[in-house]
Amino acid sequence: MSYLDKIDKTHLPKHIAVIMDGNGRWAQQRGLDRTFGHKEGEAAVRRAIEAVAIAGVPYLTLYAFSTENWRRPEEEIKALMALMIQAVSRQTAELVKNNVRVKVIGDIARLPEDTQKALDYCLQTTSVCTGSTVIIALSYSSKWEITEAVKAIAADIEAGKIETKDITENLITSYLATKDYPDPDILIRTGGELRISNFLLWQIAYSELYFTDELWPEFNEESLYKAIVDYQNRERRFGKTSQQVSGNP
Repeated sequence: MSYLDKIDKTHLPKHIAVIMDGNGRWAQQRGLDRTFGHKEGEAAVRRAIEAVAIAGVPYLTLYAFSTENWRRPEEEIKALMALMIQAVSRQTAELVKNNVRVKVIGDIARLPEDTQKALDYCLQTTSVCTGSTVIIALSYSSKWEITEAVKAIAADIEAGKIETKDITENLITSYLATKDYPDPDILIRTGGELRISNFLLWQIAYSELYFTDELWPEFNEESLYKAIVDYQNRERRFGKTSQQVSGNP
């Protein structure tokens, strides 16, 4: 029986976030250049997008490239950007076919111009779609995002648009790159590492964390459905007691 059959459709997560880790190690284990791992990682992205669409999960955020990744060797960065252009160009039509809308968060201005153009085309083409929304985190880090939010809040205070007393959790949230999306219900990290890597630190305050040893190129539809089933078997208390959550005194 597929894990898809075990999913309770009345208790789906609204938003799944994924740290896609392990492309390079997958390639190195096979004696291949790291670039081959990133190519295989593209297939895993496609599988994940199709899986959330089938399961009916409204939002999927994929951590594709962090601000720290700019420190990688220049040749690898160039190869990654070229692969990104190819992947976006190949998958745009399929995304539209599956009614999937694409959004991007991150310091996009740092991306090469041809990468930005490919992304713009994908964003515009899929903007009419009304199914699942896939948010690609590119040139993104949570520290960058929060720093930019603080700058914007400070500028609005200086301009007289808001006052210091207006600053609340909700106001800070409204200045984040993810302001239009619900916080993730579950954060999945592949590759066996047990860390968050500067990803959605504000947003995952109460997310369920799911770690798997599978390298990202090995992650498939069943892997994602298994994570959803695991999530559905957890009790989310948000600071309350189990008795409060269950409604028992």
